[in-house]
Amino acid sequence: MKLKIGKLAFCAFIIFILNLCAISVVSNFKNPTVNVLSKQGDKTEEVKKIQTALADKGYYCGQVDGVFGDATKEAVTNFQKDNNITADGIAGSKTLELLGVTASNNQNNQTSKYSDADMSLLARIISAEARGEPYSGQVAVGAVVLNRIGHPSFPDTLSGVIYQPGAFSCLTDGQINEPVDESAKRAAQDAMNGTDPSGGAIYYYNPEKTTNSFMLSRPVITVIGKHKFCS
Repeated sequence: MKLKIGKLAFCAFIIFILNLCAISVVSNFKNPTVNVLSKQGDKTEEVKKIQTALADKGYYCGQVDGVFGDATKEAVTNFQKDNNITADGIAGSKTLELLGVTASNNQNNQTSKYSDADMSLLARIISAEARGEPYSGQVAVGAVVLNRIGHPSFPDTLSGVIYQPGAFSCLTDGQINEPVDESAKRAAQDAMNGTDPSGGAIYYYNPEKTTNSFMLSRPVITVIGKHKFCS
């Protein structure tokens, strides 16, 4: 009799453990962990927090501007080395935890500003304007379009920026109607998620094809592939 009770108790215990595991799995399914990170090219409020934390710890002495540039990446890398974590220059969850920065879901916040039609249109303009360019150059072209939306010299919608008269040559030479490259679709997603390899540029041009004196006079921020990105 004692043996039977013991077996029943053991079985009940196993069932209890299995139920706990099932509850945990369901809970995690309903509340998936968001893998948030900040990396070079990003321009977000989270980057400002990272820069501030790095400055407080003596790793960063640049401007707290929310732009994840070379200086920020170097500071993050040095911090990671000193804390014995992977020194990849990317502020992932562990780096943010050690810095005391609360992660925010930047990607979802950025993308939610735009519709599927906006995403499709941006991918089309990237494909037409930057076909054959390095991937970072494709993302940079997308970022330029998005940077113009918040600039007083340009329309305040994505379609307004793209269809502004004279803004993009692909609208007149028919390239806008060509099939969209898969890389351009990914680049549009990255640009809408806040990645900006252009460094905040609002213009770009190919010096081999451009004779426009205004464009040639713009201060160059960076060069990616055949394009110069300017302020």
